[in-house]
Order: sequence, then structure tokens, then C-alpha cells
Amino acid sequence: MLLSLLLAVSALSHADAVISTWNLKHAGWNNGKRLEEVTAVAQHMDLIGLQEVMKDGVVSDLEHRLEALTGDDWGSLVSHEVGRSSYQERYAYLYREKTIAYHGGAAVYLDTQDVFAREPLIATFVEKGTGKTFSVANVHILYGDSKADRAPEIHALADIYDLMKEITPRAPAIIMGDFNMAPSESAWGDLRALGLRPLITKGATTLSSTDGRYASLYDNIWFVPGEWPKARGDVFRFPAYLGITHKTARADVSDHAPVYMALDGGSLAMQPAGGATQVAALASRSAKAAHSSNICVDLNTANTAQLDQLPNIGPVRAAYIIDHRPWASSSQLTRIRGIGKGTVDKIVASGLLCS
Repeated sequence: MLLSLLLAVSALSHADAVISTWNLKHAGWNNGKRLEEVTAVAQHMDLIGLQEVMKDGVVSDLEHRLEALTGDDWGSLVSHEVGRSSYQERYAYLYREKTIAYHGGAAVYLDTQDVFAREPLIATFVEKGTGKTFSVANVHILYGDSKADRAPEIHALADIYDLMKEITPRAPAIIMGDFNMAPSESAWGDLRALGLRPLITKGATTLSSTDGRYASLYDNIWFVPGEWPKARGDVFRFPAYLGITHKTARADVSDHAPVYMALDGGSLAMQPAGGATQVAALASRSAKAAHSSNICVDLNTANTAQLDQLPNIGPVRAAYIIDHRPWASSSQLTRIRGIGKGTVDKIVASGLLCS
């Protein structure tokens, strides 16, 4: 069951944008991925670089879910398919428009030497709170059979950085993604020589099958510390936040945890998995309006805010109801994780349902 407790940590100011990278493990395939749980995690970030996007429709789906959950407008960028073999994937960016603006220049790296199995996606953004422009490269390094297979791509990231500085000379450049290589390996020497350093140096980002344990430190954000002197971040260990086992997390969400960086050094403000304050306020207003005008809630036509009026539903379960229409009766709501007969009885007893 999703946790709904607000964790006691400091809130970020609007000027302190949080950027992150997340390998979403075949997002878009028919693999039972629970996008409501992905959204519950993603709501904490302002700019998210995604890897292993298999269909571009999943990005627009996440964008709409984030808008419903946070009450903010979101934007997105999706690359074309990249990959040498029959296995191909897309890169994507999702960004909260009140905090991050897309500045332009989105392009897949022109890899004339054919070094990369999946050419990185480069784009330029602006942090609205400070007006600071920065460029980002979204990367998924070939796994291969050994470190020697991955090393050429790691070395070539120096070329990616040089290109980014050519395109926007005075703007900081950040390289983030799933590198399939720990930051302690010698292959990173070329990038280190340019002044870049890894955000995460200890711990791990890939989920082991044992609850609470993580394996390899593959996901990271590389940046020049002098360009972001206050930056700090961590690994978002989402199974604990969502209240699910590693087995469930690996099957339904991802086998990688996101890495995030607060650009101005703030602490991550953990929102309840069920939704942010803006959505709760919207639902409250909608509920009052429905009561005052005797409007009932129809499981097959109501929007997210209307469904959120029902007892123990919330925006995440409302999104599930919308995604799994049609509903023949309220008793079928027990198909939703965390909803039992007792909750259905409360929903019926509320008198809000049309039938």
C-alpha cells in the first residue's frame, strides 16, 4: 500500500530546482508497470531525465498524471528511437514548467564514429528561480559483457561535454543517466580531467532482490562543482517511500532508483505519495461544489478531481479508475490495491456515487 504520511523534512524554495535521472526499465512495454507509483516518486523532481522509454506515449501519460497529482503544468521532450540492434529505446525529459523552462537545442548526439550504442539526448534548460541556463546530456551506456565493453562510451562522454560547451559556452553542462559503471573506475579519467565530478560517490542505485539492499552504483549525475557550489543530492530509495518490497518495486516500477540533485542545496521536500497540497485543495473545492449542486460522481465519466472526492480514493487511485474503465459496479473497486470491501462500503455510504 502506498504510504500517505508526510515525512518531516525541510521544504525546498521555488528557486531551488531539483533535477534527477531515472532508468524506468522498459517503460511503455506491456509489463504491468504501475505508472501511478512512478508519478508519486517523480512529483518530487522539477527536471527528470528518463532512460529505457520504449514508447513515447508513456511520457505523455506521465506528464498528464503529474499535472493531475501536483496541480502544476508539466512539459516533456522525447527522442526518436536509438540503438544499434533490434533493441531500441528512447530518452525523455519531463519538467515542471513553473520551475524549469526548455531553452532549446534538443538533439540526439551525432555520433559520427559510432561509439555509442545509444546516442545521448542533449537539451538546454533554464532554472526560472535564478534565470540560470544549463545544458543536460541524458545517457544510457551499453551494459556489454564486461567493463571493457563500456569503457569506450565512458571515455567519449568528454566529447559530449565539449560539444555542450560549444553550443552554450557560458552555461554549465551536466551529464546524467545510467552509466553501467561505478564512478571510481579509471575510465572516468577523461571526464574528471575536464573538471566534472560525480554527485554520488558512495552507496548504490540498483535494487537488489533483498529489501533495503542496493547493488551497483551505476546511476549518477556528473557536473562541475564550481558551477553549482551549493548542489547536493542523494539516491531516492523509492521502495521504502512507497511502502513496497524490492520484488514488487523491480517488477512494477523499476530496478533502478532515481538520483536527484538540488541545485541550490536545499533538502528534498517529501510529498505524500497520494498527492500534493494543491490537488487536495482542488478536490476539497470540487467536493463542496458537488454537494451544493447535488452532482453525483460517475466512475466511468468523472475526472480526477471528482473521483478524488470519494472516501480513500485520492489522485493516484483516481488515475487507476480512469485507466481501467469501464466499471460495471462499485464492488469492482476492490481490484485496486489497498481497497477492500470496507472501503467500498464507505464509498457507497457517502452517497456521492451516481449509482
